[in-house]
Amino acid sequence: MLAALLITAGVPAVAEPAATTIELLALQGFDPVSYFLKDGPVAGAARFELSWGGRVWRFASGADRAAFRDNPEVYAPRLGGFDAAGILDGRLVDADPLVFAVIGERLYLFRDGERRARFLAEPALVRQAEAAWPGLQDQLDMPIRDAPR
Repeated sequence: MLAALLITAGVPAVAEPAATTIELLALQGFDPVSYFLKDGPVAGAARFELSWGGRVWRFASGADRAAFRDNPEVYAPRLGGFDAAGILDGRLVDADPLVFAVIGERLYLFRDGERRARFLAEPALVRQAEAAWPGLQDQLDMPIRDAPR
């Protein structure tokens, strides 16, 4: 027994592997600031990346990245980037980043043009979706975090 203790005493302990954090690419790589500009949306570049809210965001320029870093809540899509109509139905439905609307100076995404048209025709739906959103956040696989990195 003493021999076994002496042999294992010199063996370094095996470290547990660190937990791997996976951050998804937001908006399929489109620059969130560009949605608010005349020629938007445009694709972002890997050299202009920023992590925020558990996702990696890409930007077309350093200026867009800085604008987002300073005010991510202004530029990030509302409702977690999910389809606003799906939120009304009580479901988290993936949205198409090219089917969008800026409503009340905020970015909303939709699964298709029909859903987008419905929200544009009935502005009260935005308030209803916003009210429903907090009750659906517990369905997220990853919680939304705030600090830009």
